[in-house]
Amino acid sequence: MTAAAAFIMGRNMFGPGRGDWDLDWTGWWGAEPPYHGPVFVLTHYERAPLEMAGGTTFHFVTGGITEALERAQAAAGDRNVAIAGGAATVNRFLAAGLVDELRLHTTPVLLDCGERLFEGIGRTDLRQVDVRRTGLVTHLRYAVVRHDASATATA
Repeated sequence: MTAAAAFIMGRNMFGPGRGDWDLDWTGWWGAEPPYHGPVFVLTHYERAPLEMAGGTTFHFVTGGITEALERAQAAAGDRNVAIAGGAATVNRFLAAGLVDELRLHTTPVLLDCGERLFEGIGRTDLRQVDVRRTGLVTHLRYAVVRHDASATATA
């Protein structure tokens, strides 16, 4: 996460609300989110940027994944853009061929429900690049094998 200079996430990752914004809601993280940079939140509902402590500013993007990626790349300059989740957002970027590297962090916790990663993305070739583990989490890193020359983001 520290290699990224800008982030993209879906509205569900930002908060539980649907429809119009609850302007009192400022995310799951408290006053100082862990991003310390610009975060572009995909949504259908406009909202003014939300500045938080530690250098995080949430920008709410209504124009879809291409607009979010363009804005994040412009903000990141020569550094990486990371897709922070959730699963539906990662799936949209994978299906569009807009991910260079996929990083999965797994823990031995089974949740009752949620969105499925890799659902509806079509054939996607991954090459394992790295694996690290601790007693609490396994970190997997895959290169997305391209069959063309497009470049993109990290999920």
